Amino acid sequence: MTLYFGSYTRRLSKGIYSADFNEESGLLSNLQLLATEDNPTYLAFSQAGNLYTVGSENGQGGVAAFDAHFQPLNHVVTDGAPLCYVSVDEDRQLVYGANYHKGQIFSYKIESDGSLRLADTVQHHGSGPHENQQSAHAHFADLTPDHYLVTCDLGIDSVITYDVSDEGTLTEIGHYKSAPGAGPRHIVFHPTAKLAYLICELNASIEVLIYDGVGQFELLQTISTLPADYTGPNNTAAIRISKDGKFVYASNRGHDSIAIYRTLGDATLELIDIQSSLGQIPRDFALVSNDSYLIVAHQDSDKVTVFKRHPETGLLTEIPQDFEAPEAVCILEN
Repeated sequence: MTLYFGSYTRRLSKGIYSADFNEESGLLSNLQLLATEDNPTYLAFSQAGNLYTVGSENGQGGVAAFDAHFQPLNHVVTDGAPLCYVSVDEDRQLVYGANYHKGQIFSYKIESDGSLRLADTVQHHGSGPHENQQSAHAHFADLTPDHYLVTCDLGIDSVITYDVSDEGTLTEIGHYKSAPGAGPRHIVFHPTAKLAYLICELNASIEVLIYDGVGQFELLQTISTLPADYTGPNNTAAIRISKDGKFVYASNRGHDSIAIYRTLGDATLELIDIQSSLGQIPRDFALVSNDSYLIVAHQDSDKVTVFKRHPETGLLTEIPQDFEAPEAVCILEN
């Protein structure tokens, strides 16, 4: 199996990397630089094998497209900072992007050669009570199970859902407000129940949401990602759910840990463990090899930690090894 790493390029990294993963031993090897790009901090593959990532060109920021051989296709950029999240919509042949610094959501049409052209832009407006909420900060743009576009905006405590035309035009159909100052970052959906799990960066929580299937959310539960006695600095990062819907995982940056939850009969969460990630700033992690492993990429220590996941208990056991991916902030199985 091959794993892919997006990164910052502030210290050691040159761009997008790959590594071989042995699914029997759990060992990583053969780190390779696939493509040079400034700060390709999030990655998404299409079924055709094309790679879409955060990108910049000539001092402008946006999205970059690469073919299946990791050769550049094009950049679509505007003034200001690049995106922070990208995703692919196979049915409509679109790519979506979220721009944290500008508070914007983008849709791009995938051309026949895999390159991109801008289809639509939506500007979020507002602010929040936290010092990091002076303006809108869109952090996530991806599909709901029923193929609406759901976005998380950390700056305005909002989850905003859009209907999407075949050409990529975005029309707002739902607007959920999280707790003030929570800072919604990413969201995942339960595989069978009409529920979603919203990780909030600024108050280290997960909001369990009832989802009506047509873009509307309602709060069911709020649960912390931290030990009750922890008082140090922390921001949450990634959230994943197992394919069977029985376990949810969330990463803490500062506490540097993975919080592990069991989903109960009503799909609310019960915290069962908080496991050290064994590195500094676990910005992203992935469940791979049919959820047999949880692999964590660390932004500041460059370390990649591999955990064997117990399918019945959801708990994690480290597979000791010394493997580094420089400044990795996104990890992807393809």
